[in-house]
Amino acid sequence: MNSSRCLWLGMLVYASTFQSNAGDWPQWRGPERTGHADSREQIPGPLSADRKALWRKEIGGGFSSPVIARGKLAYLDGQDGKEVAHLIDATTGKELWQITYGDMYEDEWGPGPRSTPIFDDDRLYVQSCKGEFRCLNIDDGKVLWGVSFEKDFAVPFLGSKANEGTASRRGNNGSGVIDGDRIFLPVGANGASLVCFNKRTGKVIWKSQNDEAAYSSLMLATLAGARQVIYYSADALMGIEAVSGKLLWRVPLRTDAKRHAATPIIFDDNAIVNSQTIGLVCFKIAKAGDALKATQSWANKQLKINISTPVLVDHFLYSQGVGNNLVCVDVSDGKLMWSQEGFGDKYSAIVVVGKNLLVVTDRGELIMVMADSSKYSELGRTQICGKTWNHPAYSDGKLYVREGLTSGWKLSCLNLVKPIE
Repeated sequence: MNSSRCLWLGMLVYASTFQSNAGDWPQWRGPERTGHADSREQIPGPLSADRKALWRKEIGGGFSSPVIARGKLAYLDGQDGKEVAHLIDATTGKELWQITYGDMYEDEWGPGPRSTPIFDDDRLYVQSCKGEFRCLNIDDGKVLWGVSFEKDFAVPFLGSKANEGTASRRGNNGSGVIDGDRIFLPVGANGASLVCFNKRTGKVIWKSQNDEAAYSSLMLATLAGARQVIYYSADALMGIEAVSGKLLWRVPLRTDAKRHAATPIIFDDNAIVNSQTIGLVCFKIAKAGDALKATQSWANKQLKINISTPVLVDHFLYSQGVGNNLVCVDVSDGKLMWSQEGFGDKYSAIVVVGKNLLVVTDRGELIMVMADSSKYSELGRTQICGKTWNHPAYSDGKLYVREGLTSGWKLSCLNLVKPIE
């Protein structure tokens, strides 16, 4: 075999086996979409006020979160009326490429994309607020395939003309999810509320349901023995069989604003969701003859948590509360274990590293808290950025934070493990 053929085969093997390493943060809320860093991740040291960013760069607007795989970081922003995907070196912040993939959306909360991209193998998947979805080659940003929610599925983006706070008004915020050779997207309505594609080719495998999409991201789970997509639409919480698109169970949860934003939490055969209207609610999924049935196990109607998604550690949920508080809730019955003031005004995002919580508040504070259900135990806090509504990423002992609400958008990398030199 000649050397050029060996090189070509080597490149082919590399391209077909691009996998996330231990410590990567390749999708919305991390490796398993749970807010937990990889179990082999480095544990942060003490927080200090003089810890400086390794790098900080000005970027465009958007509430999309950064994702990281194999030393590369991808982020989305809005620039000159367009939504743009960027790939940069995670260590230095140096840009490798950028590509425009859709027209920019903007409202009173700010401009730019709101859905988080996905790293998978040798590809990056990105989505615009107006429903333009693209599969990009990681090497150069080339578009490999794409769809338009409006042109291909007759799901229009209405903007301020929409009467309710669904994705058609405030943008396609919910992030899709990958399972094997399939990728699932919350397209919304017209028999295509949830759509399953071949992730390599973009071919539609199935379409399911008529619900409008909200802002919630999808989850995958095996509940009551069935592999399914857990979908929190504008109208309901449901489980849809991953292979066929068959509706397995459904619980109507339509609220006045139809703005479900939090991601479902999976615990054993339970799905837990929250919103400003329904509070925090747990549903048990069980077999009922040849079908599946969802039954409400408990509800804490006082915890009307709006846009924050809780994290689950052992048998307890930790989350931004209704006010500027952090709460701990027993997952078995919804009982409030404790509440502590001094957190975000509207939002906090939580990353779990080991047994500690890294809480980034909307004020730009980083607060380290023990995941202790018996009492609130703070391990330190420091100001790391300006105002933020973005979920951070944690990879290789570094926290990647995006800041800015209506202006002053920046992306920063902070080393939380190694001592300051």
